[in-house]
Amino acid sequence: FRLVPDVAVELIRRTRPHFMVGPPTAFAAIGAVPGVTRDDLASFETLYAGGAPLPPALVERFEAQFGHYINNGYGLTETAAACVFSPPGRRGEIDEATNALANGFPFPGIEVRIVDEAGLDVPTGEHGEIALRGFAVTPGYWNRPQESAHAIRDGWFFTGDIGFVNELGVLFCVDRKKDMIIASGFKVWPGEVESVLYQHPAVAEVAVVGVADPYRGETVQAFVALSAGQTATPQELIDHCRDRMAAYKRPTVVHLVEALPRNAAGKILKRELR
Repeated sequence: FRLVPDVAVELIRRTRPHFMVGPPTAFAAIGAVPGVTRDDLASFETLYAGGAPLPPALVERFEAQFGHYINNGYGLTETAAACVFSPPGRRGEIDEATNALANGFPFPGIEVRIVDEAGLDVPTGEHGEIALRGFAVTPGYWNRPQESAHAIRDGWFFTGDIGFVNELGVLFCVDRKKDMIIASGFKVWPGEVESVLYQHPAVAEVAVVGVADPYRGETVQAFVALSAGQTATPQELIDHCRDRMAAYKRPTVVHLVEALPRNAAGKILKRELR
């Protein structure tokens, strides 16, 4: 199964659904379908995104276009999908340092820890790996004892995601641990750069990756698909980032592409872009 945006819009027009959940790319793709209107999506009452960081700029753009706020959630295949969510009607906070949108609160029966490299809890508000425990968490991988032992320790599932919990107990997932870019010794989270690029009106979809660089260690590169009928040059998009983030975070190269590679769930395949 793959999302075909114009077919999805036609089904929405015909069946008038009240609820939708999907990756952020699904909402971006639906919003970019030529001719789609606010009336086409008027039947929706609740929308949720998950599977990847949800850029605040995408939420703002979708709400301005269609009048619907996209609620954020968090979960993995190993947690039977969603295990953290923002209650309907509650707008998520945006972290000023990373531009990450709050994912919300754990479901009843789910515990969340933020841990350092040694597996020890970090102070409230500090970044670390997200670890989960509860009824929805898998006991292990089928016939893969080594992977199970690495991911599940003392009953806690170590997700490979980096995030933090604020003083209210709200979880923020910043990005995938393996996607972090080290540019000139500085940590760069791709989601933060993607959020800034999504603020450009011509950008429909974007993915940021780190590419090996002999001088900086890694350099930030962006792959951008433009909205139908919109134009922007790579240099214009780099300049857009120049006034909105530190120099070491800005993309040094922007690739304009017709579409971004995805898996069957709609998640962007950054390994292919690398």
